[in-house]
Amino acid sequence: MSIKKDGIMVILSSPSGAGKTTLVKLLSKKKNYYISTSHTTRKPRLNEVENKDYYFVNHEKFESLIRNEEFLEHAKVFNHFYGTTRTPVIEKLEKGENVLFDIDWQGADQIKNKKLNYKLVTFFILPPSKEVLFERLSNRDMKDKLIVEERMKEFSRDVLHWINYDYVIINDNLNECYSKISNLIDAEINNGSKDYDKEYIRNHVNKLTS
Repeated sequence: MSIKKDGIMVILSSPSGAGKTTLVKLLSKKKNYYISTSHTTRKPRLNEVENKDYYFVNHEKFESLIRNEEFLEHAKVFNHFYGTTRTPVIEKLEKGENVLFDIDWQGADQIKNKKLNYKLVTFFILPPSKEVLFERLSNRDMKDKLIVEERMKEFSRDVLHWINYDYVIINDNLNECYSKISNLIDAEINNGSKDYDKEYIRNHVNKLTS
């Protein structure tokens, strides 16, 4: 495989509210990466656009795609299904385009286990604190306190998967977080030096889970 010829796959995962979707859009805009559009069975949020943010489908359609083995990965998250179809991703990679995935740890594990013949770089995005996460979730379209509480409980479980990612980035400042991710991707592609302190991340995770 020639890395310069084929595109690379970049996965961003995070607990709900840590900011991965905003970062994915920023990377796509500034680095001209193709965002893989997922199918989902959940309803659109107010600011989401059909066939751009997601392909919104019913359960029957989603199950049909599973049966036909159309998905590169799929997972159930908060009682809704999400999945990435294989064909558009492979077509982009073979044209030399880099593909971004906005998916959770379950989907990331599935893609890693597929061992596709393309370079893969994985990032896990964390909030600076649980207090900041709670504030972000409360300010989103989640005025229902029960939903916010459910997300916070899920956070405690999701954060434990940080160890399975190449890099963990703390999203305290959006532009700084973007720069760190962008620099690490460039270093991976060009075999350059990487500014990354895993012990610092480990300590931060310990604070978030204590």
